[in-house]
Amino acid sequence: MENKKSAKKKAVTVCCEDCVYYDYDEYTDDLSCQMSLDEDESERFMRRTVSDCPYYKFYDEYKSVRHQN
Repeated sequence: MENKKSAKKKAVTVCCEDCVYYDYDEYTDDLSCQMSLDEDESERFMRRTVSDCPYYKFYDEYKSVRHQN
């Protein structure tokens, strides 16, 4: 028997809801990524063939509050 490796796609490990660029879009009336992705990048994210977003930046809404204390 041959030992065949399965070709599994990596799941996206980044949670877009926690990203700085994930925001409300007035025109579509929906939450979406506000980063300008080119067509190839958009396709990779839609197909979930990338493991991490290169533009992901964690949004910490309490960051300014911690600086005040």
